[in-house]
Amino acid sequence: MWLADSMELAGLSRYSVLRFSAGRLVYFYQDRKMDIIKSGLIFVAVLTLLAGCATSPAPTDPGAAGNRARIALVLGGGAARGFAHVGVIRALEQEKIPIDLIVGTSVGSLIGALYAHEMNSFELEWTAFSLERDDLLDYALLSASMGPIKGDRLEAFVNKKIPVVNIESLKIPFAAVATDLNRGTRVVLDRGPLARAIRASCAIPGVFQPVEHQGRLLVDGGTVDNLPVAVAREKGADIVIAVDISQNVTNFNITNLVDVTLQAVHIMFSENVNQRRRDADVLISPAVGSVAMMDFTQKKRLMQAGMDAGQQAAPAIRAAMEAWNAKNSRR
Repeated sequence: MWLADSMELAGLSRYSVLRFSAGRLVYFYQDRKMDIIKSGLIFVAVLTLLAGCATSPAPTDPGAAGNRARIALVLGGGAARGFAHVGVIRALEQEKIPIDLIVGTSVGSLIGALYAHEMNSFELEWTAFSLERDDLLDYALLSASMGPIKGDRLEAFVNKKIPVVNIESLKIPFAAVATDLNRGTRVVLDRGPLARAIRASCAIPGVFQPVEHQGRLLVDGGTVDNLPVAVAREKGADIVIAVDISQNVTNFNITNLVDVTLQAVHIMFSENVNQRRRDADVLISPAVGSVAMMDFTQKKRLMQAGMDAGQQAAPAIRAAMEAWNAKNSRR
C-alpha cells in the first residue's frame, strides 16, 4: 500500500509526512487527540527495546556480502517510466532481497543514486511523488544549438536531494552509464562528482545538451547501452537483476520536433536492450504500457506496476541465490 494511502487509513486529519529514517519513527500531525501521542510514544519505546535486544544487527556495509552471492540491480533508461523503478526497489526491500551494487542508465542512474544514498524505499517514494517536470527541465532560449534543455536544473536537483559530492560516498556501490558522443563508446562513471555523472547519463541526445565531464563530451548512456548488465558483471556481480522499462514504443501523440526526437530515441533505446535482457539472471519488466517518455502524470500507476513486477520476480531471485549458494558450497 502506498504511503499516502496508508496515512489516510490511519485517520490523520491533516498530515505532512510519515517517515522511517535511521531506526526512528517521526510523526508530523495537527489537531489530533492525546491518544495519538501516547500510542506514538509507546511504539517508539517498543522499537527502542527491540533495537536494544538485538544481538547481531545487520551490517551497514551493503558490499559486505560475506559468503552469499553479490547481487547487482541494473536500472534501464526510459525517462518518466523510471517511476516504475521506485516500485521495483520498494518490492525488493520488502522481500528482503539484498542489493550490493546499483548500475543505472539515464533515469535508472537518477533513481539508483537516490536509493544508493538513502537505502530507504519510503524516502525514495516520497521524493518520486513530489517530483515534477519543472524540477528537471530548464529550456535554453539563447543556447539551444545542441539541445533545447540545458540540464542545469537536473544537476541542481541531484545536489539538493543527495548531499554527497562524489559517487564513492554513496552507501551502496554505484555506477552511471553514459555515452562518449565523439567516439560512440560506453562510459562507466563510478568515481567523481555524482550530480554531473547523473546529468551526463540522462542527457537524451537532441533534447538535453551534451555534458562535458572528465575530458569527454557525454550524452545519455542509453544510446549504446540502455540496460547495462555487462557493467554489473564487470564489477563482480554474481547475480544480476535487470529492470527494463523500454518496451512498447507505441506513441500517437507526436506533435513537435521534441516529440519526434524523443520517439526516435525511445525506439533506439528499446532496440539495443534485446541481447542484454537475455544476459540478466532475473529480468523484471514492469507493465509500463505506452506511457510517454515525458509523461509525469502516471506516477502512481508506474510505481504500482514496478511493485507488482518486483514481487512477482522475488521467487526467481531467491531461486538464483539458492542455486549460487549450492554451486559455491561444493567448492
